[in-house]
Amino acid sequence: MKIIHDLDDYYDFDTYLCTLYNKNNIQSRVSSILLNGGAMETERADFLVRGAKVYNSYFKKFVPADVSVSGGKFLYIDSRRSGAVEADETVDAEGLYMVPGLIDIHMHIESSMLTPGAFCRRLAECGVTTIVSEPHEMANVNGMQGVLDMIRAGENSPVDIFYGIPSCVPSTSPELETTGGIITCEEMEGLKENPWVACVGEVMNYRTIIRENQLEITRFLKQLREKDRIFPIEGHCPALLDLDLAKFLYLGINGDHTEHSMEELEQRFANGMFMEIQEKMLRREVLDYIREHGLEEHFCFVTDDVMADTLCIQGHLDALVRRAMELGMPAEQAVYNASFTPARRMNLLDRGAIAPGKIADFLLLSDLDTFAVSATYKNGKCIWRRGQDGAGQASRGQDIRFPEPYYHSIHLEFQEQSRFEVPMESDSGTVMVRVMEIKDGSTKTKEIIMEMPVRDGFLKWEGSGCLLAAVFERYGKGQAVGYGLVTGDCHKRGAVATSYAHDCHNILVAGANPADMKLALNRVIEMQGGMAAADGGRIQAELPLPVGGILSDRPAKEVGAGLARVREAMTGLGYRHYNPIMSFCTLTLPASPALKLTDKGLIDVKACKIVPLKVEGQRTQPQ
Repeated sequence: MKIIHDLDDYYDFDTYLCTLYNKNNIQSRVSSILLNGGAMETERADFLVRGAKVYNSYFKKFVPADVSVSGGKFLYIDSRRSGAVEADETVDAEGLYMVPGLIDIHMHIESSMLTPGAFCRRLAECGVTTIVSEPHEMANVNGMQGVLDMIRAGENSPVDIFYGIPSCVPSTSPELETTGGIITCEEMEGLKENPWVACVGEVMNYRTIIRENQLEITRFLKQLREKDRIFPIEGHCPALLDLDLAKFLYLGINGDHTEHSMEELEQRFANGMFMEIQEKMLRREVLDYIREHGLEEHFCFVTDDVMADTLCIQGHLDALVRRAMELGMPAEQAVYNASFTPARRMNLLDRGAIAPGKIADFLLLSDLDTFAVSATYKNGKCIWRRGQDGAGQASRGQDIRFPEPYYHSIHLEFQEQSRFEVPMESDSGTVMVRVMEIKDGSTKTKEIIMEMPVRDGFLKWEGSGCLLAAVFERYGKGQAVGYGLVTGDCHKRGAVATSYAHDCHNILVAGANPADMKLALNRVIEMQGGMAAADGGRIQAELPLPVGGILSDRPAKEVGAGLARVREAMTGLGYRHYNPIMSFCTLTLPASPALKLTDKGLIDVKACKIVPLKVEGQRTQPQ
């Protein structure tokens, strides 16, 4: 070890020591000097990051320092740059910014349509080192076994994957939708004991849970709060206000990530709810409100749902950090709310800051203003470096393949064109029908009532200005089909079909004519899951999703390119939405306002009940 001569006052003391010991011993051991009345010995670390501008989460500022790492944890943040720690490996970070690894505490791997390994390799490029994933999509496909297989598939991931307990599988109830699996209270209790489980995943049946009910999640929450007062419980409660919101919070559900008006946001902050700001809530007025009221400790950034093409082009949580800075948030604050506050929310107190004893998850940035990631380190090891895509590859291991039954999960026969004839009681004349209206800017729908002709006992929906939508149960549990109508900013011709349909993941198809609907639907069945867009009797674009009908086991760039082609095809068919795929794939989500469609039929989300396509009590007019 080197002899340190930082202070001239101690030079003579070192010389004196050299006369007492032989030269070899001096070179190997004499590195102790007396400083400030005590002994300080030069330490050795695994490696040293020298000269970076290091982010301090406690002061929210950057300080030039040398940072040493030992045993996968930060040892010393040496702002004096004293040379008190030596290392065999040194990283020259002069001119670079060093920030904690980003932490996303509310997201769903399945939303990317990628398997955990492929997804997390892309995350490393984005500077994300820890996620809390809630696998309720795969749980809807295969119940508790789906959760366990998702956990197993992520074991060789280059980043840490913690999990939320799927609390609402199905998202509402078996009476309103058919799923491939159900998660019981006892299964939730079992998952709670897993060391990689960090929270209760989003409680989605928010209208039902605040009433008298027999939900599995109600039983679980009652038992949980008797045993654990601080375990985080994630919520999903769009539009809840006043007493309804208070009842929701009273149950211990103290976090929310959904889209809100400013009134809804204010009530959540005022009542102590931790807010998780995703892209569609990342607006200047929201950030200004947080700043003006000093609420920075009570929120973080999350992604919730990021699809493969967006992931490959725009990034992940790093994209939200950049967007926040574009909206005027200082970089120091944006980093704080993408690392420190999410770690604290999930009780992950061993990370989220560059400080002694914390896990050495960090990023080196070449430019702070654009949040340009040059390298990502996990547990003190480089898992990705710009320009060296192979960096850290050996430590990642091989992806773990899902069991074979996941590749044969669509239990539905090919359908005939006649399945898109909708019987109607009236022989002729017109009827008033419920229609789901799609609007750009939101994944919510609006219920509107329209007049539509009937001929020979069938609804004449073609040419009405509406698409016919149908949801086919695909788990072999009755083969039910639910019918609905769609209008607004959706496609205007052709058809789109998908087995990726939140959260039940039955097969949804919507189109302007029966021939294209049949073609798109049967192509999804043939692929054993996926998305397909058809027009003029031809498949325009498709994306196979053979793992449980919702995931691809191909690399992120390949899946992203396929998804982009589907997105482009939907836009070409007339879909006008900021995210046409998410808009389309949530038409089957009966936990999101206001009118949705499942295999059971149309669902009035607020009333939590099935409603008929025909509006009863409306007078029909003969033509």
